[in-house]
Amino acid sequence: MTVTNLDNSKARTQQPALMRTEQLSLSYGKKIAFEDVSIAINQSKITALVGPSGCGKSSFLSCLNRLTDLIDNCRVTGRIFLEKWDVMNRNIDTIALRRRVGHIFQKPNPFPLDLWKNIAFPLKEHGVKNRQEIDSIVERVLKDVGLWDEVKDRLKDSALALSGGQQQRLCIARALALEPEVLLMDEPCSALDPISSGVVEDLIASLRQKYALLVVTHNLAQAKRIADYVGVFWVRDNRGKLIEFGEAKQVFESPQHDLTAAYISGHRG
Repeated sequence: MTVTNLDNSKARTQQPALMRTEQLSLSYGKKIAFEDVSIAINQSKITALVGPSGCGKSSFLSCLNRLTDLIDNCRVTGRIFLEKWDVMNRNIDTIALRRRVGHIFQKPNPFPLDLWKNIAFPLKEHGVKNRQEIDSIVERVLKDVGLWDEVKDRLKDSALALSGGQQQRLCIARALALEPEVLLMDEPCSALDPISSGVVEDLIASLRQKYALLVVTHNLAQAKRIADYVGVFWVRDNRGKLIEFGEAKQVFESPQHDLTAAYISGHRG
């Protein structure tokens, strides 16, 4: 079987739509999670997905780097493109895809290893073997997430000893070490205390300069603070639908859909 290599050492595209979906749908057995979602994810922008629980936002995220392949009885239809690459092509190298499209989960999930190994392990899995190079990357990404000064003297300590906010920043650093182009973030602040949440939110906002970010959040105030674009998911006919998508200012100040207006005002959802 021929495997399409997604490794990309060239400069990132200058086109705004780094990733896009066309009429994407997902079902678990007979249950349709969401259907017909077409959306663009732009370079150097934050796109927030909002909406009530159970409308398919997290499931949508899982499609973009093919984590849905790991779920039994899961069927995805439609199209996903990462630049020119057809992500739905069954011959795609999914390991290389997940290097280019990183995923941060709701609950911090550091490996039960020391801090250094948390970042070194995926690097080694992707072929980086030189100790000096790994040390350099570890320092760089920990600085990128504002964690270096807090942990530089205890890199051999267990990552599980960190606070929740520190663990989430470590997980973000681990993803950044693989030099992704797109970062998928599924409620990255919801499991954190307010102070840690603020630190991680500021970090997310700072990352827009280098990455395309897609962030699922139930926190409308957070979406309003950080997002350049907003997509509103809703449940209609027992399935998730994207009912509105546009620039954040437009969606929050002049929503086009009645449900969006009711959700933003607090009358629905």
